[in-house]
Amino acid sequence: MPMHSTDKVVHYHLPGLFEFFDLYSVFLPLYYRHREYFYEWCNIGSLYGAPCDCLWGGGRISSSTADSKSVLNMVNEYNLSARLTFSNSLLTKEHLADKKCNDLCSLFSKTRQQSGVIVHSDVLAEYLHHVYPNLYLVSSTTKVLTDFDLFKAELDRSDFAYVVLDFRLNKEIERLNDLSQFQKDKTEFLCNECCNFECKTRRLCYEVVSLKNLGKAVPDFRCSSPDSEKGYRFSKAMKNAGFIGIQDIQETYIPKGFSNFKIEGRGLGSAIVLEFLLYYMTKPEHQLEVREAVYLDAMLDLF
Repeated sequence: MPMHSTDKVVHYHLPGLFEFFDLYSVFLPLYYRHREYFYEWCNIGSLYGAPCDCLWGGGRISSSTADSKSVLNMVNEYNLSARLTFSNSLLTKEHLADKKCNDLCSLFSKTRQQSGVIVHSDVLAEYLHHVYPNLYLVSSTTKVLTDFDLFKAELDRSDFAYVVLDFRLNKEIERLNDLSQFQKDKTEFLCNECCNFECKTRRLCYEVVSLKNLGKAVPDFRCSSPDSEKGYRFSKAMKNAGFIGIQDIQETYIPKGFSNFKIEGRGLGSAIVLEFLLYYMTKPEHQLEVREAVYLDAMLDLF
């Protein structure tokens, strides 16, 4: 598994391994060529995502059309860890033979930097552990473990290299601080969730996505939370009680020994994902340069 840092470096886990391949094809050369544009205290821990129509897929419906071998070449070129988002919660043993998902696991088990799989299903986790031991496993936030004791129990499972915390527990600072350093190293915070903090149907939302990826004809999930009809807004996410901004990371989480932070965004557009990269990674005085370079090099049109 990727090495856990004991120094004060933040590892960001970024969305859109497949979904935003074109964006990263422009952003990554810029990031490594001009490190002076970006905060010294952060790096890219992984890129996560999945191609469209993956039976094992979960969390979000992917619209990616990127070629798997091109994605593999990209992560190898920059020595990055790739994470396949296979967090379908409703898998059974009969689904484990899926050729497309197995081919992807086989392909990404050979990356230069060790890659992993984000999982929900214990059936899939056990299968991957035995068949693809080179892939590390990440426990998905789609499990909706809002009970802190259940989260701790998940951290103590030896089969997971990381556990993505439910965003409702992000500000449980005292209890988080009581974790051992080993547990802190495995903890991954979801920073920019826009979902209503009091949402009671989050698990159901993920189950609908899982059913759709299994090819089931089910109605779209309709969230009843306030303002949900407006969709994702970063400005709204910043007001969420579970939001983690860069000041929080520097002043609260790093001093307490945490280093892994996940940025949501696979189901969004590349323009808003770029805003995440600017906010979380780019020094303010260089944000315009990065934005111009990405927009102009990619010939990105907003409409």
